[in-house]
Amino acid sequence: MKKLTAILLAMLLLVSFAACGAKGDETPTPAETPENPVIRISTTTSVNDSGLLPYLQPVFESETGYKLEIQSAGTGAAIQKAVDGNADLILVHAKASEEEFIADGYGVERLPFMYNYFVIVGPADDPAGIKDCEDAASAFQKIRESESKFISRGDESGTHKAELKIWGDNAPDAAADSWYISAGQGMGACLTMASEQGAYCLTDKATFLSMQAELKLDLLLEKGEDMKNTYSLIAVNPDKIDGINVDGAKAFIDWMLSDEASEMIAKYGQEQYGVSLFYLLEA
Repeated sequence: MKKLTAILLAMLLLVSFAACGAKGDETPTPAETPENPVIRISTTTSVNDSGLLPYLQPVFESETGYKLEIQSAGTGAAIQKAVDGNADLILVHAKASEEEFIADGYGVERLPFMYNYFVIVGPADDPAGIKDCEDAASAFQKIRESESKFISRGDESGTHKAELKIWGDNAPDAAADSWYISAGQGMGACLTMASEQGAYCLTDKATFLSMQAELKLDLLLEKGEDMKNTYSLIAVNPDKIDGINVDGAKAFIDWMLSDEASEMIAKYGQEQYGVSLFYLLEA
């Protein structure tokens, strides 16, 4: 009888300690839902196709109570959505277009915060022989001279504008140059086309690495000053466009520039690809 009593007392003590421990545990409190909880973000296909925003989204939403409504397109179309009043902020990568957006009164402030690199990908046998080129301009010249197939975004995106800048004043004409294909598509679709047709393509490195396993393309050139690709956050100006979620836009921008988000961005891609897909600009 005494033995049974001792066992029961021990069990009661264990239950009591467990209860005390549970009360002492710090369980994260879900963030309160803001008054205007939906933030409309208009961004580029590269930020979305690379998986960066889907990776950051659940952490931001759980910590702030906001919900992101993400629309992705080429930079030109992404900016136009904001001009049309369909976005609270933009995350894009075309400096001249961003500055024009602000100069026209649609944006509050351009905040460059991260970058990656454009690269040229193509078939493994490299028919134009661009592997040893010093920069993208000389690689493009070899592609032109050999009339090797080239897939262009052709969609006024930041990548398309970077491509046109590299071609310079004598850019190919899709109507006249049969080797030059203007797809009018996003980055992922263009990489798929290039893979299927054995063509070259200018792409941001992040999207290529995120799709590499399903493509028959090699990374052939990733050097040169003309290959840096900077991304900026810009809140839409509520004095220009009605119905902007000002608090939400600020909350997202502040979070994206925080130490926590910076650390997540810097690590993104390392585990899966062995390299970061995006880099932070130095303050």
